[in-house]
Amino acid sequence: MIAKIGGGKDTAGLIRYLFDTKKAKDHTDPHLVASWDGFTPDPGRARDFDTTKRFLVADLDLRVKQARRLGRAPEKHVWHCSIRTAKTDRHLSDEEWADIARRIVATTGIAPDGDPDGCRWVAVRHAPDHIHIAATKVRADLRTARHWNDYLTADRELAAIEKEYGLFRVVRGDRTAAKRPTRAEQEKARRNGQEKSARERLRAIVRTAVAAASSMEEFIHLLSHLDGVLAEVMYFPSGDVRGYKVAAEDTTTANNKPVWFSGSELALDLSFPKIRQRLDAIKQQSDDQPSQRRPNPWHQATAATKRIPHHLDQADDQASQAHLAAFGEALNALPLLTPPALRPQLREAAGAFERATRSRIQAEHHHARALRGAVRAMLRHPAPRDSTTLAMFLDAAILVVIAAARWHQLRHHDQQVAAAHQTLIHLQAAYNQASAEPLAALASRRPPRQTVDRHIRQLRQVVPDHVDQIIEDPAFDALTTALAEAEKAGHNASAVLTQALSQRALDNAHSPARALTWRIRRLADRHVPGPRAQAAAHAHHTAAPSTAPRPEQSQTRRR
Repeated sequence: MIAKIGGGKDTAGLIRYLFDTKKAKDHTDPHLVASWDGFTPDPGRARDFDTTKRFLVADLDLRVKQARRLGRAPEKHVWHCSIRTAKTDRHLSDEEWADIARRIVATTGIAPDGDPDGCRWVAVRHAPDHIHIAATKVRADLRTARHWNDYLTADRELAAIEKEYGLFRVVRGDRTAAKRPTRAEQEKARRNGQEKSARERLRAIVRTAVAAASSMEEFIHLLSHLDGVLAEVMYFPSGDVRGYKVAAEDTTTANNKPVWFSGSELALDLSFPKIRQRLDAIKQQSDDQPSQRRPNPWHQATAATKRIPHHLDQADDQASQAHLAAFGEALNALPLLTPPALRPQLREAAGAFERATRSRIQAEHHHARALRGAVRAMLRHPAPRDSTTLAMFLDAAILVVIAAARWHQLRHHDQQVAAAHQTLIHLQAAYNQASAEPLAALASRRPPRQTVDRHIRQLRQVVPDHVDQIIEDPAFDALTTALAEAEKAGHNASAVLTQALSQRALDNAHSPARALTWRIRRLADRHVPGPRAQAAAHAHHTAAPSTAPRPEQSQTRRR
């Protein structure tokens, strides 16, 4: 169940709307289901509708008029709460809705239980799936009702009601989500042919600028040179930057002025102080080292991303939150670095995961310097020559999203869990596109039959429970090529297979051969171990061939 709470200063106007059946087509049977005293006249069931409605408005406004004579009535004296069930819920009876209304006015402080001086209120049902509660906020003792945080208290009560009534359990947040666009903003976007409001589009653009910047100066420079965006930096008299605001070029007011948004109006973590805190935590990498010795930033980013699930398994929640935030920045940057065909899915993935990057846990951003530095280096480095590097990064990214969903679930962050699951859909689609070409290229280099048979024997030793599924997998030829090339580079194929399996179980993998291929490619890119290390790894593999993860270690969603 979802509650929407608002207010106003026109009791008659609200009652007129609640009982209207002409303009509002969904108002099929307006009638009262509950009231403050149980004896309130019901215009929906009266012969003389207009007269009864006037009586109802006068009764509701009685305490307001009395308080107004004493100069104590609030200007906006109307309290309005609508409560709606989910589409899949059964239709509640009038008696059930009456009970829900009484619980809501009690918990929000409008009419507390056992308080004879509570405010006057009525609950109107004019459609099968929702009710409206209209109240005036002056109590019988002529004091104004104390209803602070009414949305939160109502939401907590609705969560209990859902459980008791067997209704759909709404995913509830922790008040860390970015501000939603208003209805007016959404309508304006539709009129302009835009899928998203200006607030949402600007939020994504600013996040990309933060991901690309290495300093506050660079962030300010990027804001001033973004296409389709107007940016203005505000300064203190001393000349120091005080903040910034942005506007979409295609959005103006009636008098042709830009609609500006400060960073905090886009999202709390995009306020100028928050951005400065994040960028100040970045350790600048030296640019004076020779370019031929500079590590490939894509490999660095993939390695840093691959370590995030391990970080999320540790006890340091502040560090884990920092790694999730850094990974979110990496997703924000990806559309700038990838082929056009992949950008729509990657933008959707970044937009969805944004909700999973924030919670009540305070992030210690210095923990995620490696990934942030790699992402910024990627933005200054030419895009990968083929899609293999991108596919390997996306393969690691999918594991992060799965781990993030599990991490949030353990902490009961329901909205973040839902956001991670939504991210997985878009990231999986992008991964499937990106991996098709490099897998085909690997398969075209399939080694001789004798080598393939030897790899099959190794698979039977290392992963006996999945060998048949792997052999029948369309990506099996690519896997054999990856194993052969790892051996050619000096690696022990059985040891590499065992190490690849230790990273993630295959029990629910959609394509186990494809998953193993990218892991082996990543491992093969590392420095080849020396003879003693290879002998130790081989001995460990021979002594303990069952080192592959147990089924209970498998994660919930696989490729």
